[in-house]
Amino acid sequence: YVSATLRGFGVLSKDTSASSQEELGIKPLTLWFIESGVIGVQAALYGRADSEICSQGMFASQTLRTNCSQQGFQRVLQARCDGKRECELSQNVVRTSDPCFGTYKYIDTTYACFPARHIVVCETSYLNLRCDEGQVLFVYSADYGRHDRTTCSFDRPAVQVQNVQCSLRVNKVAERCNGKSSCTIQATNSEFGDPCVGTYKYLEVYYTCHCECSSFTHELWENSSDAEVQ
Repeated sequence: YVSATLRGFGVLSKDTSASSQEELGIKPLTLWFIESGVIGVQAALYGRADSEICSQGMFASQTLRTNCSQQGFQRVLQARCDGKRECELSQNVVRTSDPCFGTYKYIDTTYACFPARHIVVCETSYLNLRCDEGQVLFVYSADYGRHDRTTCSFDRPAVQVQNVQCSLRVNKVAERCNGKSSCTIQATNSEFGDPCVGTYKYLEVYYTCHCECSSFTHELWENSSDAEVQ
């Protein structure tokens, strides 16, 4: 897997290098990687842990405090980004509370890109996942809903594909499939619940196959969610 570190004041841009430090202004934080991979946030801080980072043009009093971090920020970022190919985090999210009033703060994020396969199944159809002999499934993420007007839209009335803010992260796919060589599950409201009544939905899954003799991939993914930066 590949890792990257991003820094900025509530904002960072797309990055494919091993590390970057940017002070960008007001754009949202964006985590992004190769199309065949998904994000796993390993560490995240909103606050200040260093007097030099994002200090240009600031008064000394604004960068003096270096033990400042917003509690729970890493969990917020993981909830929004883990298992996705790309995600954004607006400044409104991090500014729900001020961990150190008067201190100029920044976001410091370390994340990894885990190789993944991608599959989309339209509502009422069946998801069929299968690995080669000697390998087992590991599901990074599964989302049931709608994010655009074109996916699974054939022969559907316009009203059924208009709502693109429909999303329900479902754990049932991972619970049913992880550790197995194959699994089948139907993409229905009765199976997952209905996040947007009247909208024709689809199930989007990111997963991988790994050797059943090793939990290497599984451990890497779990470790990306273990530690909270204080």
